[in-house]
Amino acid sequence: MAAAGQPTDEAVLNVQEFIDLRPMAGAQWMILALCFLAMVADGFHTAAMAFVAPALTLSLGISKLALGPILSAALVGLGVGALIAGPLADKHGRKRVLVASVLVCAVGSLLSASAMSEHALLAYRFLTGLGIGAAMPNCTTLAAEFVPARRRALLSNMMFCGFPLGASAGGFLAAWLIPHFGWRSVFLLGGVAPLLLAVLLLSLPESISFMVARHWPAHKIKAALNRIAGRDPEALRQIAAAVSFRIAEAAPAGSGSPLKIILAPEYLAGTLLLWITYFMGLLLFYLLTSWMPTLMRDAGYSVSRAAVVTALFPLGGAIGAVCCGWLMDRMNATRVVSGAYLLTGLLLLVLAGSTHSLAGLTCATFLAGIAMNGAQTSMPVLAAESYPTQSRASGVAWMLGAGRMGAVLGAFGGGILMQAGYSMAQIVAGLAGVAALAAAALAGKDFAGRRAAGR
Repeated sequence: MAAAGQPTDEAVLNVQEFIDLRPMAGAQWMILALCFLAMVADGFHTAAMAFVAPALTLSLGISKLALGPILSAALVGLGVGALIAGPLADKHGRKRVLVASVLVCAVGSLLSASAMSEHALLAYRFLTGLGIGAAMPNCTTLAAEFVPARRRALLSNMMFCGFPLGASAGGFLAAWLIPHFGWRSVFLLGGVAPLLLAVLLLSLPESISFMVARHWPAHKIKAALNRIAGRDPEALRQIAAAVSFRIAEAAPAGSGSPLKIILAPEYLAGTLLLWITYFMGLLLFYLLTSWMPTLMRDAGYSVSRAAVVTALFPLGGAIGAVCCGWLMDRMNATRVVSGAYLLTGLLLLVLAGSTHSLAGLTCATFLAGIAMNGAQTSMPVLAAESYPTQSRASGVAWMLGAGRMGAVLGAFGGGILMQAGYSMAQIVAGLAGVAALAAAALAGKDFAGRRAAGR
């Protein structure tokens, strides 16, 4: 019997259990769908500059030397945006920061369409990157906090498939738009579409776990819960009877900012190992996708064959993401992703030994792409599961931000290695070692977690 003044067990609603024990409602599918569209927009903008670059250089008279910083500006902005957005989302809410990030992306793209000089375009592309970088961790966090635990990894990974889809769509749309309307039309489309998306995102509920952790008013929490309860009378009764709410997770030791939590002793080892893993993954991905056509050409293949084989590497991304997500929901998630990185390394060794066989090279590239993209896509989901609600967005965002340094290094590193005289087989074999380091870092995270739990 509850003591006087204390709420009964029925009056304290565990919101995580409420979400986990119920089937997916229409509102939850809507959240995933809108986050998927945000990922499509991010993929479009990440790839758009590469498709626009040839027409842009002719229109504005930009040299190839000056084009490099412009191509990298959005990538740098993406990293900075991720680092800033996480702490803001953990303080002000996932929805608010997500809407703001999509608006920043839209404004940056519209300004890019009006650019009349290389310096203006560089600044506008950096602004666009800020929006992209801020959107990704908040989509991950919002989805993770609204999806039942039993399906979280699979559905979150499927949401992330919007990114490569947007990148591919950007190429097809640019190929049609530029001849008919000029290069500025690509950025105009990339600005108008996110503006419409931002309006739709306003209809999203705020994360329920976030509202409980930040002690929002009960009526706002109940309103969000009612949206995912649908017409289930028992669920609606539980919500109406609740007078307080909680989340089923241990509170982080001490208090402080979200960044202090993810760097606190109990999370520090896992945080650093997540950063190392994501850094290694993006280094591998960007070095291979950026330089493989050149490496293949130097190995004696035609430009067209090099382009086709390279395109196979990201093509299997959706397959890898779905497979990893399905396994993560049924097994130890950290070990699944570590195994995918290890498999990537083994397939890269096969690829390195197949450089003189087009059939072997094609098959190994496609399979390595499935394993690599599955592992890399799963990393934000893994990060979301590694932190408490109070610091979840920061944990995801800072991992993404740290990884971007690997992307920059990969984009530049291939040229340095080729200049030093390394062959395609040697470079790919070295990347197998990078994949093995990523796998080892996650294995270390899993060991540290089991040791801390006393298992």
